Amino acid sequence: MDYIDQEERWNLYRQAEAFVWPSFYEGFGFPVLEAMSQGCPVITSANSSLPEVSGPAALYVDPYNANELAEAINQLLTDQQLRTELIKRGYEQSQKYNWQTSAQKVLEVFNSLSI
Repeated sequence: MDYIDQEERWNLYRQAEAFVWPSFYEGFGFPVLEAMSQGCPVITSANSSLPEVSGPAALYVDPYNANELAEAINQLLTDQQLRTELIKRGYEQSQKYNWQTSAQKVLEVFNSLSI
């Protein structure tokens, strides 16, 4: 199956112990925000746009360092207090990004251009 519909994807996020996204390069980071919005704690790369998008709501790793990634996964799976805190922060972080706010900011940029 090539495609997972949105409802099934949301269910996968909700049932996952963690969303692990060790990306080498990310243009924005929609997958980490999707996971956060569904209550899934995130481990992601400490590069490109991911720290800015994820803020204080993720554990960060060097995507080239397998040991660091394994340690982060173990930490998240064994530390319930950390897991609970990342879920809370993830909900808060994901609320900073929505289509209405994004559209408003783009409109403000367009309106500020002198043509």
